[in-house]
Amino acid sequence: MSTGTRTGTRTKTGGTRGTGGKGGGRAGGILSGLAVALGSVLFLGGFVWGAILYQPYTVPTGSMTPTVDAGDRILAQRIDGSEVRRGDIVVFNDSLWGDVPMVKRVVAVGGDKVACCDKQGRLTVDGKPVDEPYLLDPKAPASPTGFSATVPKGNLFMMGDNRATSEDSRVRLTDSDDGSVPRSAVSARADAIAWPGGRAGMLQRTAAFTGLPGGGPSTPGPLKAVVTAVVGGAVLIFCGAAYGPLANLAGRRRTAR
Repeated sequence: MSTGTRTGTRTKTGGTRGTGGKGGGRAGGILSGLAVALGSVLFLGGFVWGAILYQPYTVPTGSMTPTVDAGDRILAQRIDGSEVRRGDIVVFNDSLWGDVPMVKRVVAVGGDKVACCDKQGRLTVDGKPVDEPYLLDPKAPASPTGFSATVPKGNLFMMGDNRATSEDSRVRLTDSDDGSVPRSAVSARADAIAWPGGRAGMLQRTAAFTGLPGGGPSTPGPLKAVVTAVVGGAVLIFCGAAYGPLANLAGRRRTAR
């Protein structure tokens, strides 16, 4: 009988299998649980955060082509109309425009004189020409028909990017003197296309209005951070949940050898 202390059991090949595996397994299990817990917080928190800040909308017409097409599903950040700036693509609802949410681009704000077109066919705001690369046909005149309006304080002048077909503030000039929309009618600002998958992505902010007083469009909302939280949480949940089965499989293979 041996008088020494046994620290392990001898295997068939003569090696010694220590008792540290159980401790390592417990540590791995703890890390796995933490990963799942953290992932759940990020995943669910990201969804809640996104649901609070963003609202999905389906674009009803092709008036904003090529930026967004008819049938595109967009994600728009809930905002107050006071936050809107020139160049923003917004969702609004105004009784003069019908009873459904509309999606248009803001080209002028309260106090601006907006007109079209100058000798180069460009839109002008307070007499300053605006180059609009986002239009469906940037080489065509910024509007097939000429117009001029002064936007009242607290209002916004809306136009579509498909100027040949868009029914926007130009058409509403016949309904009122300015054709504009109150800021209070705006409920959200478009940040991204969510569907279809081939067009999904963040909407680019335009630099067309940066030379005007007050600058160009608003900065994007926190959508990228929301998506990062949701995707990161899903990855952590998957990796944490997969650790146990993978560790058991690896243990069985070691035992078989």
